Amino acid sequence: MRDLEARVLDAVDDAETVELLAETVRVPSVTGTDAESELQHRLARLLTEADMDVDVWKLDLDELRAREGFPGTEAPRTEGYGVAAVTEGEGVPALILQGHVDVVPTGDLAKWEGGDPFAARITGDTLHGRGACDMKAGLVANIAVVRAIRRAGIRLARPLAVHCVISEEDGGLGAFATLARGHTGEAAVITEPTSGKIITDNAGALTFRLEVQGRAAHGATRSEGVNAVEVFWPVFEAIRRLEAERNRDLPEVFAGNALPYPIEVGTVRAGDWASSVPDLLVAEGRMGVRLGEDPERARAAFEAAVAAVDHPWLRAHPPVVSWPGGQFASGSLPEGHPLLAELTGAVAEVRGAAPGRTAAPYGSDLRLYNGGGIPTLHYGPGDVRFAHAPREQVELGELREVTRALALLAVRRCAAP
Repeated sequence: MRDLEARVLDAVDDAETVELLAETVRVPSVTGTDAESELQHRLARLLTEADMDVDVWKLDLDELRAREGFPGTEAPRTEGYGVAAVTEGEGVPALILQGHVDVVPTGDLAKWEGGDPFAARITGDTLHGRGACDMKAGLVANIAVVRAIRRAGIRLARPLAVHCVISEEDGGLGAFATLARGHTGEAAVITEPTSGKIITDNAGALTFRLEVQGRAAHGATRSEGVNAVEVFWPVFEAIRRLEAERNRDLPEVFAGNALPYPIEVGTVRAGDWASSVPDLLVAEGRMGVRLGEDPERARAAFEAAVAAVDHPWLRAHPPVVSWPGGQFASGSLPEGHPLLAELTGAVAEVRGAAPGRTAAPYGSDLRLYNGGGIPTLHYGPGDVRFAHAPREQVELGELREVTRALALLAVRRCAAP
């Protein structure tokens, strides 16, 4: 095994990996767009060239929406593709390396230094661009591992799988479809950005919608109306109180994070004329789900907090709560599963120091894989604080380190019979 490990580490081609990262960042694969499908087909070709058995299929969106456990979506979508590849070997894959191809929209282009968010600009040892951190660096690391194994001439006794999925950003449709198709494995690493640590637990996140009624009137006679913005304020205050209550007595795995279960209002729309009293406010946001909590209980707590707001207008016109879009449950690697120790050892050998273990306050595909019976954790290049931001970037040194640690893990799990 030591000989195989040395060979695979020597076979990692850093320049090739950085070039592939730049190529993938230049594909503007925003969730639900044609470019998302384009990137899936590109990756399928690369995995085929790496001598993997590749399954590429068009998702049956109507059938998936009708399935129990459908995770919801937010972005408009007319098509989607799945890509799952596997090497030679006996039995089910001993390890799955998983990554999502979709990225969030760019936002205001004027906020991006250098102009083009998809230029894959490199300064020093940092690559900038939408998706660089979340999570194309991790996606590329997965492919680099397979390439290194092939370049080293290593034949695997047990299969290694690579899953490339869509629609992670708005619910996890791609992972849901991949598992529904029957792709499975003994364990999985999702190479989301983890800042050098190993993430074994994810909080969940539920998208909510609030409709608050007012009463329209001319702005000059506003006392004849009821401003929906004004009566929304006590609802917002109740949401903040609920958030504080749900973030007491936190699990030790969230040490250092005082707010792992945030509740945030992300959009607010009200009114249709500047000189009219607005008669409807629509607010949308996300609610954190606690580790191990049934999402239905989280929804019930939110609805109860909103219904309990004591306001004369709202008593007669209660806000309407609905739950559109992505619905992420929480998820955790089973306690004591050997994958954590195995990956910790591989990282320590590459880095010279063991990585810390932590939990993440956001939802991900981890809960779908763990829920599907595949013990799963996160470990990948990048700092999530740069994700979804106009300063998105990834340190190429992290990419090099993660690729080597994953290569060691893959050889140790898959090369031994």
